[in-house]
Amino acid sequence: MKMLRFRSPSIRSLDQEIPCTIRLLDDSELSCSIQRDTKGQFLLDHVCNHYNLLEKDYFGIRYVDPEKQRHWLEPNKPVVRQMKSAHQPYMMCFRVKFYPHEPMKIKEELTRYLLYLQLKRDIYHGRLLCPFAEAAYLGACIVQAELGDYDAEEHPSDYIRDFKLFPKQSLKLERKIMEIHKNELRGQSAALAELNMLQRAHSLETYGVDPHPCKDFTGATAFLGFTATGFVVFQGNKRIHLLKWMDVSKLKFEGKTFYVIGIQKESSMKKLVLTFHTSTPAACKHLWKCGVENQAFYKCAKSSQIKTVSSSNIFFKGSRFRYSGRVAKEVIEASSKIQREAPEVRRAQFGQSRSFNSLSHKNLIMNMEPLVPALPSTNEYEETAADSETSNLRPQALKDEDGFEEEDDAGGALTISETAYSPCASMLPSPVDDSQGGVDLLFSPIQSPARLLRELHADPDIQAQLEAERARDRAYERTRLAARSPMSGVLTNSLRLLSSNERVNACVLSVVRFISVVVGVLLITVPALLLLLESDIDWSFLHEIRQTPEFEQFHYEYYCPLRRWILCRISMAMENLWSD
Repeated sequence: MKMLRFRSPSIRSLDQEIPCTIRLLDDSELSCSIQRDTKGQFLLDHVCNHYNLLEKDYFGIRYVDPEKQRHWLEPNKPVVRQMKSAHQPYMMCFRVKFYPHEPMKIKEELTRYLLYLQLKRDIYHGRLLCPFAEAAYLGACIVQAELGDYDAEEHPSDYIRDFKLFPKQSLKLERKIMEIHKNELRGQSAALAELNMLQRAHSLETYGVDPHPCKDFTGATAFLGFTATGFVVFQGNKRIHLLKWMDVSKLKFEGKTFYVIGIQKESSMKKLVLTFHTSTPAACKHLWKCGVENQAFYKCAKSSQIKTVSSSNIFFKGSRFRYSGRVAKEVIEASSKIQREAPEVRRAQFGQSRSFNSLSHKNLIMNMEPLVPALPSTNEYEETAADSETSNLRPQALKDEDGFEEEDDAGGALTISETAYSPCASMLPSPVDDSQGGVDLLFSPIQSPARLLRELHADPDIQAQLEAERARDRAYERTRLAARSPMSGVLTNSLRLLSSNERVNACVLSVVRFISVVVGVLLITVPALLLLLESDIDWSFLHEIRQTPEFEQFHYEYYCPLRRWILCRISMAMENLWSD
């Protein structure tokens, strides 16, 4: 009897422990070790057990690959397989993945506190766009939650400067925050101040938006996002598109192009196709996966209704992905059934978190004019160079949530509604300052839509050629319409009706796929049968198949009569041909 032997290096590689560090929402770090077959769900459960968190479906773990592209850790796949190109020890971040549509329905104070920390980060990094009045109220809630009631003996006249709440924090904004903190929020506990902040923040348009920078079909910069309501597009400081999840029929991508296919109810159920271009195929795939997960989480009533989706055409499946987890309605139902005693909330004290150590004590002036937006530095994992003109009291640069640092320059992202929406930590690969080309540099010089459009409008020869082609097309169309018969018009209208009906298109697509599968099966089985029935190859396994009773019965009762009939027909056809 032979003994099964395993190579010792394989055993050592399976048992090898890989160190991991997870940065939490308060910038503290949690370390652990995993093995090569450890799945992503283990790390998420490890963090939730550290917090004693039950309402964990809103959260996820995010990491950045060596190409500076963000990813959400998939719970059902091994961590090593997902981070195969990352350097050890693995660095990840615990963040809110799905923002609750109604924060008031969150059952436990601990979950609300973690959501508060995430929104606090969104405000500081410029992702939560808010007007002046809302910014002042949100800032006052943060100050009340972390400092408590105003005390003239303890708090100096400029105590708000110790809080770096916004990318652009003016003296006027600080005074308004102090006014609200002194007069309106007195007596509120930390939990109540956090709850008021959540209630006010969730009504803003950019609540829950993790912006993905891209280009639209005209080459203009746009930020895409997914919320509990649906798919949103921002340009400047305005939301130009809101497509509710019930109106989104399909999300797909091809290379660097992302498509949103939906229905416009305002235009008599007209089909709508939005096209956007990302900087890399990896960024486009990440955008697509985020959209698929958000649509499944917020749209489906039960997790059993979630299906595997693919970005595909007729013959090629493309990328396939399925959201695994509970949906929003199931999470709310499970939260309402929690009966345990509320766990203790360990709040980070003022001055202990890294965000406080990174505060800048410079006097920032409120800028109500549109400034050139700045996006993250390309050297995200390197220390930011010290500014020789600043004071010695200036601490180190603030680290973003995914482990890279942000520049603290005068062109940072803005959160006041009068300025352009330009999150300073929105998407990787890192954009650059607009003074150097902005988001245009995310795209290759040859494939940039903006550059192609500029060249198209600037070249008179190209314009003349396009005008000549349009004239020829119009002349051909007039000739074709004049010569078209009534019958051809009926056929054209029928084809147009078929192409506009999505159900018919789905049926046609299914039939085409079925036919292609049948043809493929026939192309494999027919040569195999001919090899068995007609060839003289006497291989052992072919000989064994030919000796079976079932094969002999098929050969003599079906194949031989069919073969004689076909040969007879062929001979008769040949005789008729020769006689003619």
